[in-house]
Amino acid sequence: MTDALVLGGGGVAGVAWELGVLQGIADEDPQLASRVIGADRIIGTSAGSAVAVQITSGTPLEALYAAQLAEETEVIEVGFDPAAMIAGWSAAMRPTADGRPPEPAEIRRRIGAMALAAPTTDEATRLKMHEAHLPSTQWPATDLAITAVDAESGELVVFRRDSGVRLLDAVTASCAVPGLWPPATIGDRRYIDGGIRSVANVDLAAGVDHVLVVTPQRDGSPSAYGPSTAEQVADLAPAKALLIGADDASIEAFGANWLSLTTRAPSAIAGRAVGRAQAAVLGALWS
Repeated sequence: MTDALVLGGGGVAGVAWELGVLQGIADEDPQLASRVIGADRIIGTSAGSAVAVQITSGTPLEALYAAQLAEETEVIEVGFDPAAMIAGWSAAMRPTADGRPPEPAEIRRRIGAMALAAPTTDEATRLKMHEAHLPSTQWPATDLAITAVDAESGELVVFRRDSGVRLLDAVTASCAVPGLWPPATIGDRRYIDGGIRSVANVDLAAGVDHVLVVTPQRDGSPSAYGPSTAEQVADLAPAKALLIGADDASIEAFGANWLSLTTRAPSAIAGRAVGRAQAAVLGALWS
C-alpha cells in the first residue's frame, strides 16, 4: 500500500496554514502525522513546494510550526495588488481571434509572456530568500515532485531528485508567481509558478492507494485552468483520498493579501484547528 501527500499553493499564508494543518493532525494522532510526512510520494506546488521541502528536511514539525508564529522571518514583504494581478490573469483568458475560449496551455503561455515582461525583483535576490528560509537545499530520499510551468511553452514540468536540477532552483521556479516574482532560470528555460497549471496538480498522485490533499482554498473552489481540485481528487478513485481545504476561519486569517507576513501566525493557528478537526476522518480513511 502506498501513500501520497499533495500540498497546494497559497502564498505566505498557505505555507503557514499547511504546516498548521499537519501540526493539528500530529496533535491528535502523532503516528498518523508521521505517516503523512513520511508518505511514499509528496507533491508540492508553489507554497506547497516550500512546505514539502521543510517537512522532508528532518526538522521536527513542531519547530517548523513554531517558526510560523515567530515575528522574525527571512521571507520578504512585497507590494501586492490582488485586483491588478487578477486583471492581468483575466486578460490571458480572453477569447481567441475566432471567438473560441483559449485552451489551458494557451492561457499558461499568455501568463508566461506577462511574467517574462513584468518588472520584478532580480532572480538572485529571490534565490537568496528561498535559501535563507529553507532548512535544507538537498533533495530528500523521499519521492518529492515539485511542479512548475515553462513560461514559453506553457507545459507542466515536474522536478525530482533525478532531474539534474538543484532543489533550491526547483522551489524558486514553483513559487515564481507571475507578475510578482521573476520567472526562474534553469538551464536555457524560464519557469513560472506550478499553480498556473493547477492549484495542487493532484493528478500526479494517480496510482497511489492513499492520498491526502492539503490546499488553502475552499473545497468547492472552481479552477480557471481546468478541473477543480475536488474533481481531480475524485478522479483518483479507487484510491482512498481526502481533501482538506480552508474553512471560514482560515479564509478570514488569509485576509485580502495572502502574501503579507502578517498572515503567518493567524493562518498557522487556523490551519492547526482544521488539522485537529480532520485527523479522525483521515485516520479512518487511511486505516
